[in-house]
This record gives sequence, C-alpha cells and structure tokens, in this order.
Amino acid sequence: MPSTPPPTVAERVDAHVADADVAAFRRDGAVCIRSLLNADELALLTQGIDANLAAPSPRAKVASRPEDPGFFIEDFCNWPHIPAYREFIVGSPLALLAQRLMGSRTVRLYHDHLLVKEPGTRQRTPWHQDQPYYNIEGTQTVSMWIAVDPVPRESTLEFVAGSHRGPWLMPRTFMDQQAKWFPEGSLADLPAIDADRAAFPIIGWDVQPGDIVCFHMLALHAAAGVQGTGRRRVFSVRFLGDDVRHAPRAWVTSPPFPGLADELPAGAEMDHPLFPKLVG
Repeated sequence: MPSTPPPTVAERVDAHVADADVAAFRRDGAVCIRSLLNADELALLTQGIDANLAAPSPRAKVASRPEDPGFFIEDFCNWPHIPAYREFIVGSPLALLAQRLMGSRTVRLYHDHLLVKEPGTRQRTPWHQDQPYYNIEGTQTVSMWIAVDPVPRESTLEFVAGSHRGPWLMPRTFMDQQAKWFPEGSLADLPAIDADRAAFPIIGWDVQPGDIVCFHMLALHAAAGVQGTGRRRVFSVRFLGDDVRHAPRAWVTSPPFPGLADELPAGAEMDHPLFPKLVG
C-alpha cells in the first residue's frame, strides 16, 4: 500500500489549534500551542541558533551583568542573513498559526529575536510590553516564543492575563530603568507586579521543544533566570496583521530599522522588503 503523505502545515495547524486556543489568545493575550513543531523544524532552528551564536550580528547585546554567573545574550533581525532561520520561518506552520490567532487576512514577518540564557543566569527579563519599544501601531500582532530546550515553569515566560487590552505603559531600559523611548511622564509606569503577584492574573506554562508560546505585543510579560545546568535557547518571531501601520519614532526603536522612515511614511502599511508578506 502507498504510504500516507505527511500532513501539510495547514493540516497541522488545524489539528493543533482549537477554537479554545484562539479564544484564550484573544481573552488573555497569550496561549501555549503544544507540539506544533516537528523534529526536522526544531533541528533546522537549532542549526540557525548555533550559527547566530557563533557569529552574532552588530545588533547583538549582552543582557546580563558582568557579575552574573551565567550569560544572557540577545540578537535581532537575522533572518535575511541566516538561511536556516529564513527556511524555518517560511517553511514551518508559524505564519498560518499567526493568521489564525490574529484573525487577519494577511501576515507579515516583523522581525526575529534570539534570547539565550546560559546555565546559572540570574538576570531576570523584567515585566514589560513589547509594542512601546517598536515602530508600529495596530492591534493585530503576535509574537511566538520558541524554545529548543525544555523550560520549567519557574524559568519560562509569564504574562498578566488581559494586559494586552492596554493601556500602553512606559518602556524602560532593562538594566537601569531609563526612559529612552517615550518622554518621562508621557505614559503610565508599570505596576509593581512582583511586589504583590497574587493581585495579578499571572499565567505561564512549562515548555517542551515543539511547543510555541504565542502572545500579543502589548501583553505584559517577564521571565526569570535559569537554574542548574540547563540552557534556555529561545527564538522569537514577530508577525503583523491587517491593521498594523508604520509609526516612525523620534528615537531609536528596539530593534532599530535605520532609514525606514525615509522609505515608508507614517500610517503606511508595512509594505517593505524588510517585512515580507507570508500569507495573503
């Protein structure tokens, strides 16, 4: 008998993403989709991460302090330069998953973000929203946080459920809490979430390779360091939907897109080679 062909990426999304998952994403601003990625996709992504760590881009930054016994490195916007990243993003179910969660006709790639915490890293990723650091306006957004190592609940990404409905809160530098983006006082500051965690609807999941944590770019989120001998290699991919528009800033965004304001006016769709349309 002929062998059964493997499921398409669309069939995989249909099989792994229930209506309840979409509802949870839209209600809470975050959801964990289990076991969507297969072994070949994880191997390809790991290959890309290894290449990235071997030759970080000029955008890379160390996000842990010198006295930290571990090491936390981030890098951004490397899909044009690392073939394994590009193949993973384009060939995997990510874009169709983004379309389903956002309820969008179109899906554009915004950027990629590598986040690696080596064993023993104490540095927390503090509570923040992503979108205030960016050069975009709109509500149809999703970030996908993909770990190629098992991540226990105490080291994973966690969220304040419902915070994606706003308001926008003041973005600050993670190390010294400086307001380098919006002027001081122009946005409300974040609440002291860790001072009274029980007062907030905090959600999060232990994560296995193949799982994808999906969240809205306004969802408040944070992560702890890593314990013991485990690494936490994470690749995050950000996608934009129909209603997202360019919002040039008077400051350097994170990540920066130098020269983009000269090519894409304020209020324009993100129709630019930096942000390829993957669906629609």
